[in-house]
Amino acid sequence: MSTVRTAGFGTGTLSRASALIHTLLTVEALLLLTTSPGLAGLLLLGPDPANLPLAALCLLPLGPALSAALFALHHRSRDLTELHPARDFLRGWRLNAVPALKLWTPLLTWLTVIAFTLTHFSATGLPGWWALLLAVIGTGSLLWGAHAFVLTSLFAFRTRDTARLAVYFLFRHGRATLAAASLLILTAASAALLTEALPALPAAPLLLSLLHGCRSVVAETRKDFTA
Repeated sequence: MSTVRTAGFGTGTLSRASALIHTLLTVEALLLLTTSPGLAGLLLLGPDPANLPLAALCLLPLGPALSAALFALHHRSRDLTELHPARDFLRGWRLNAVPALKLWTPLLTWLTVIAFTLTHFSATGLPGWWALLLAVIGTGSLLWGAHAFVLTSLFAFRTRDTARLAVYFLFRHGRATLAAASLLILTAASAALLTEALPALPAAPLLLSLLHGCRSVVAETRKDFTA
């Protein structure tokens, strides 16, 4: 009797819920810790559009941290007795920091250029439809980045191969792209209506939702693009 109860410990519904909460809280804490210097810099910067390049520099540590968080959440255990979210996060950071930066740095630079242009659009002399086009390009870049980050966090592809696969999946898996778009809208709305710092607080649940929405992308990548 005792043996049966011991074997079942950590696998029930309550235990799985506790394991999920523990993993989310740990990953969230580590994500905030590893990005804290940049987040502190963002809080010190004013809302002046001229500060956009400095804001981009503050956001550089976010790339490796997001990749490490995705890695830890993907490898999370459902068993309360087999939880190692901190170890998984640190392992993901060691494995993916450089590949993530290779994707995150040009993406962040490109988004900064778009944001700077839009905030100074009246000075460009361009027709109004250019602003809409830039906004669409920026949104598409973010959605591409969502796919690229999932791929680079879970697979060891070359940067250019990850970039190409992200473009491929952007159009092939419409549901995954729509799921990423809904998370993007939710994040943008919370930042605009409440505070810019708010999206950092539920980052772990948002990343877990992104992984859930990209299950088909991960499955196809593992089946067709890995040995």
